[in-house]
Amino acid sequence: MKKIFSLAVLLLTCATLSAQFPGGGRTPNPNANLVSVEANADGSATFRIYAPNAQNVGLSGDIAAYGTKFEKAENGVWSATVPNVAAGAYRYNFTVDGITVFDPKYPRLNEIKPVTEIVPEGQEMFWQQKDVPHGAVAQVYYKSSTMGTTRRMHVWTPAGYNASTDALPVFYLIHGGGDNDASWPGVGKAGDILDNLLAEGKMVPMVVVMPDGSIATDKFVDELANDIIPYIEKNYRVKTDSANRALAGLSMGGLETMESFMAHPDLFGYINVMSSGWFTNDKKMYEDGEKRLNEIVDTLNKTAKLLIFTQGGPADIAYENGKAMLKVFDKCGVKYEYSEMDGGHTWYVWRHDLYNFAPRLFK
Repeated sequence: MKKIFSLAVLLLTCATLSAQFPGGGRTPNPNANLVSVEANADGSATFRIYAPNAQNVGLSGDIAAYGTKFEKAENGVWSATVPNVAAGAYRYNFTVDGITVFDPKYPRLNEIKPVTEIVPEGQEMFWQQKDVPHGAVAQVYYKSSTMGTTRRMHVWTPAGYNASTDALPVFYLIHGGGDNDASWPGVGKAGDILDNLLAEGKMVPMVVVMPDGSIATDKFVDELANDIIPYIEKNYRVKTDSANRALAGLSMGGLETMESFMAHPDLFGYINVMSSGWFTNDKKMYEDGEKRLNEIVDTLNKTAKLLIFTQGGPADIAYENGKAMLKVFDKCGVKYEYSEMDGGHTWYVWRHDLYNFAPRLFK
């Protein structure tokens, strides 16, 4: 007899691999730089979708009331220009051969992708929502002087935070390429993992900040130091010394984590680089990295109470990068820990990384 499963697997294979590693195995197509919705100077709006095998494309939703007719170009891009669109905000979907589909180029598409939970009946997972006190996950908008615009991050505060006056340590947690600040609290299950750990007495109360790392790495390093950390320290009840600051990131976010602690070796007391490493074919990255490590090794070894590198085993696409990079860390005398588990370059591994790292913080 088949059992019914209450499901939650969380094997997000990286639909984002090419965004995290050069030459991620994809051949560029017209979709790569496609602008799916464009407001034109004459008051019209143009809609585009790459669907080379489709026979018919249309629009549904609020905008469909204006009427549209799509034409297919030789490169497989369908487009339609809708005249005289009144200024406003419109719901829309494409219809491709009669099937309603989300805009594949929608900037926050990852936030609405389905995530199924695959768990055998009667089994309980550390990342599932349980009957425990729950913290709050807030969407926070802030002015980024680095980027010259308003940006967003998610912030988890533990159960009881608002009723307390205690200053807490703070943990900055970064997603990978192709995702955004909604990914850790969404597919990453960060809020549930942290709620459960705190309720079980396995970690100390802390504030966890999940920023949007989907900008150039050097820009992110500057934004973290000059905008995000100052904002958090001004607007949240947190401690402000390195011993009470942690940093972690996965894949692309792992590179941002490394660039951040190498630029500011006295800023973080706890660091976890997940599934990441310098690209083995980038000689300059290794030369510059070794030079910088030699400059900061004494400060880093003194400030970082825990520096750990974690990977998803040989199936992790960052595995060779990480292994090669750590030889440079060894050469420069940097103190660190290393661990790996089977699972590849997936959220299955990174959830375990968070589950294992958070209990070691601020103790």
